[in-house]
Amino acid sequence: MIEIQGKELYSLVEELYPICRSITGDGVRETLRKLQKYIALTTHEVPTGTQVFDWTVPKEWNIRDAYIKDGSGERIVDFRKSNLHVMSYSIPVRQTLSLEELKPHLFSLPEHPEWIPYRTSYHNEQWGFCLTHQQLAELRNEEYEVCIDSSLEDGALTYGEYYLPGEIADEVLISCHICHPSLCNDNLSGIAVATFLAKFLSTEARRYSYRFVFLPGTIGPITWLCLNEAQVEKIKHGLVLALLGDAGPSTYKKSRQGHAEVDRIVAHVLQHSGHPYKIVDFSPYGYDERQYCSPGFNLPVGNLMRTPNGCFPEYHTSADNLDFVKPSSLADSWKKCRSVVETLEGNRTYINQNPKCEPQLGRRGLYRAISGQAERGQQEMAIFWVLNLSDGTHSLLDIAERAAMSFPVIKTAADALSAHQLLKEKF
Repeated sequence: MIEIQGKELYSLVEELYPICRSITGDGVRETLRKLQKYIALTTHEVPTGTQVFDWTVPKEWNIRDAYIKDGSGERIVDFRKSNLHVMSYSIPVRQTLSLEELKPHLFSLPEHPEWIPYRTSYHNEQWGFCLTHQQLAELRNEEYEVCIDSSLEDGALTYGEYYLPGEIADEVLISCHICHPSLCNDNLSGIAVATFLAKFLSTEARRYSYRFVFLPGTIGPITWLCLNEAQVEKIKHGLVLALLGDAGPSTYKKSRQGHAEVDRIVAHVLQHSGHPYKIVDFSPYGYDERQYCSPGFNLPVGNLMRTPNGCFPEYHTSADNLDFVKPSSLADSWKKCRSVVETLEGNRTYINQNPKCEPQLGRRGLYRAISGQAERGQQEMAIFWVLNLSDGTHSLLDIAERAAMSFPVIKTAADALSAHQLLKEKF
């Protein structure tokens, strides 16, 4: 079994951090090429103008350079120092403007004067710069040379997909967004965890088939769902992965269904993780779960994260950097994702082959010669629970929840009983 370390996850975040990504463009392509070193990712190009439900694939945006120069010719705002300095999807501009003319195009954070905000303008053709509030306060009343060397033209929306076939055609969907520039928790932590989860599963025997999608936010899943509508019914479980690298407790946002198997499994894994956690109900706002859970699809897809979007001050700012994400948090998030898929894989339903009273466990080596309920170990109790509830109507997850035991303990008991022909899987 592959064991992924926090330093491996962090190294991938570090490698992807400098790339300027948006919902389209060469930054997305470069990111996906780097992921292909880890997994056999397939890339797809969907042309500008393609109708995807109520949306249209937008023009492709690319940027080469951008700056604001003061009267002495010094770059006082420089895209080469931080790609957050340019509002994403800014149209090309090359002008000389007074400070009064320039200010409507400048964005800062007065409450965090040393941070650069992240801003976008995907659907309105305009331009803008993001800068620290300290920089904004230092601007003098003079003329400034403004340049955004970008292009906004017909091209394509690019996304990545990695499919791992299993014993059955039923699929587990793992989705993450790839449209943000140098933001580590949002979105590079989700990309790193998804990539290494895919790498892990590629080496394991799989009952389910797994589909990993690396998509630009909102327009990406809308496009994918439109192009793959005929195949969506295969998706039986799913997770959106985002915000997995900060030091906060794990948070799970339920699917729209609310009590889907994946909802119960994630809650069970978090409950038995030994760490603080939060479970929140579905709402039609957040990440791409809102597309997968739209009423026309209503897929069982939840969102696993740590501190939710908008609930930490560094969110969508330059402070979401390499210092903000923690290798230990990335590793913990990955381990919880692994536990979720292992529970999905192992959650079977069995029928007791000796249902009339308890079978003789001692002669099978399944029970110690002890007396007294208090002396019975957890594994013996797990065996009793599995035998009692394996009537063809209770899954192992049902039994784990009823017994208030962790799934691995119940699964170990079921494996031992199956090895002695006391259980038979129900198909």
